[in-house]
Amino acid sequence: MNRSLVLHDWVVASIAMIVGIAAALLLRLVLTWLGKHARRTRWSGDDIIVDALRTIAPWAAVLAGTAVAASALPLTARVAGIVNHALTALFVLIVTFTAARVVAGLVQSLAQSRTGVAGSATIFVNITRVVVVAMGVLVALETVGISIAPLLTALGVGGLAVALALQDTLANLFAGVHILASKTVQPGDCIRLSTGEEGYVVDINWRNTVVRNLSNNLVIIPNGRLARTNMTNYARPEAELTVLVQVGVGYDSDLEHVERVTLEVIDGVMADIAGAVPGHEAAIRFHTFADSRINFTVILGVGEFSDQYRIKHEFIKRLHRRYREEGISIPAPARTVSLQRDPAEPLASTPTPTPVPMPPTAVPYQREAPPSPLPGRSEKRS
Repeated sequence: MNRSLVLHDWVVASIAMIVGIAAALLLRLVLTWLGKHARRTRWSGDDIIVDALRTIAPWAAVLAGTAVAASALPLTARVAGIVNHALTALFVLIVTFTAARVVAGLVQSLAQSRTGVAGSATIFVNITRVVVVAMGVLVALETVGISIAPLLTALGVGGLAVALALQDTLANLFAGVHILASKTVQPGDCIRLSTGEEGYVVDINWRNTVVRNLSNNLVIIPNGRLARTNMTNYARPEAELTVLVQVGVGYDSDLEHVERVTLEVIDGVMADIAGAVPGHEAAIRFHTFADSRINFTVILGVGEFSDQYRIKHEFIKRLHRRYREEGISIPAPARTVSLQRDPAEPLASTPTPTPVPMPPTAVPYQREAPPSPLPGRSEKRS
């Protein structure tokens, strides 16, 4: 009789496990189908939620089948308690990691929707993920009967030592949080530092800010340095900006005619070129009587920082062609040098050329005769 009951319990436990696995597979297929339809919507949050459910739902079905199977088996109270605690802790961990994935995905989706760029502020994503996982782990430990109060105390003491050892890292972390919280810089903004680096902010993570310059290279800037340096943000308070182009015309030009022609060229560029601001009010300002021309400034409107180069390019080409058609000269800088002679000073006579000395003619070597003996002395020969 006992043997038949044990066999019956194992059969029920096996059926519960099989049903749990079958339910997991079925849920996986259903959520995959839902994921295909979620990708067709504009909101990216449903994709994140369905993708997270595709992970948690099958595991939840398997754990439910395992729990039913464990309850069907004739286990002792101690073993049954251990199994229940283990399954509960495992379920809490699965829910925790799934929730961290969902929350981090929603934060990243929100950052992308606000900035309109592929990059995001991963510092908030990472902080959110760490907080959710830490809370889930503490709940799982409390579920299995481990007291978390001593653990929190140890973490507090150890956190002080870690904070002292990682001062630079924590400084960059809090600097990044401060930059994002104050909305000084956001991913997608075009910035220029006082040290010369410029480009579009791609990402702000827990340590660095990643900037992509116009040559498509990445510049890595520590968050602490970014918070301390002088910076120009070309996307705040709005992305539209004005650029100045310096032009000069000759003194014989009719300035009213020059102004009218230049304004027509500006209006044409603003209306035709992509990246320009069609509603920009054309304006020029004369400002300097230079050495050889009258200088003035042309004010152009561009949609964003990188559009200014294309707008300047097209404006200079069109203005040069139009000036040639209208007969307006753009003189180059010139200098007139006048040399004067004092009339009282006589003209210098042409100097007589100095003859070049020729080398002496070589003479044959002649041996000098020996000196004659002094008078009164006779030469003796031995």
